[in-house]
Amino acid sequence: MNERLHFIGVSTAGSSIFDLFPRWAGLLGLDAEIAGRDIPLDAEPKRYRAAVAEIAGDDTIRGALVTAHKVDLYRHAGDLFAELDSFANLCGEVSCISKQEHGLIGHAKDPITAGRALEDMLTPDYWTRREAHALCMGAGGAGTAITVYLLSGEESPAGLVVTDRDEQRIRALQSVHRRLTHRARVEYHVVSAPEQHDALLAGLARGSLVVNATGMGKDVPGSPVSDAAQFPQEGIVWELNYRGDLGFLRSARRQVAERRLTVHDGWRYFLHGWSEVIAEVFHLEVTPERFAQLAAEAESLRPPTTSA
Repeated sequence: MNERLHFIGVSTAGSSIFDLFPRWAGLLGLDAEIAGRDIPLDAEPKRYRAAVAEIAGDDTIRGALVTAHKVDLYRHAGDLFAELDSFANLCGEVSCISKQEHGLIGHAKDPITAGRALEDMLTPDYWTRREAHALCMGAGGAGTAITVYLLSGEESPAGLVVTDRDEQRIRALQSVHRRLTHRARVEYHVVSAPEQHDALLAGLARGSLVVNATGMGKDVPGSPVSDAAQFPQEGIVWELNYRGDLGFLRSARRQVAERRLTVHDGWRYFLHGWSEVIAEVFHLEVTPERFAQLAAEAESLRPPTTSA
């Protein structure tokens, strides 16, 4: 039987990775296949533990990529790992599971892959050339990783605003941020309606970064902003999703000309995330040149996103 890579998510069947992985496996010389494992949001702890135990107990499963369940998997199954890397312990999440001789290793790859995606979007001196802020809507696994990256570098936004519907997630993120050394002003808001995000958008400086890390538009329906939302002039807008009913992305695209926005979907983030996990799980090196080859191979599979 071929070796397998598990994909643990909410609704994995629609992901482009099932068409893409065989192509990448061929380029990388892997004799492996991918298998999805769906777990509903906020599942019972035993579901997460069972998923990890299956990987540990089956020699044909080399590891896994974890999407929407990163924080819950760390919280409910963290004790099943022989080792958790530094980002996993800092962020309180596991987004990648690999195997070594001494057992399972839990990794938090998102601070790395989020950083690579942002480096694709922003010039190296972006934050030093302007008094721009960042608004990250969503304080779950992806939001935690992105804000850790933004606050950990030599350069950071003048201010960072983070929101979530869940006060517990906000408190957990505050705990993570307190362990970092940074100079940015950070605000935390518990939001329950799109209009609250609209108000926060209105207060952002020119050139600010706006990120939808809520999962809305893919994992759950809707958009974190209303149709009346006004994005910051010359802003950078990043929708982490690349598939689904992307209402947030449509709202931003409608304002590209008027507000002089630069808008990105989640495709490059998707590619960075998967290539980094595949490299870890199968003990490979993905150089920038090899990543360019993988990205080129993936381009024909890129799903169209809904336009305004």
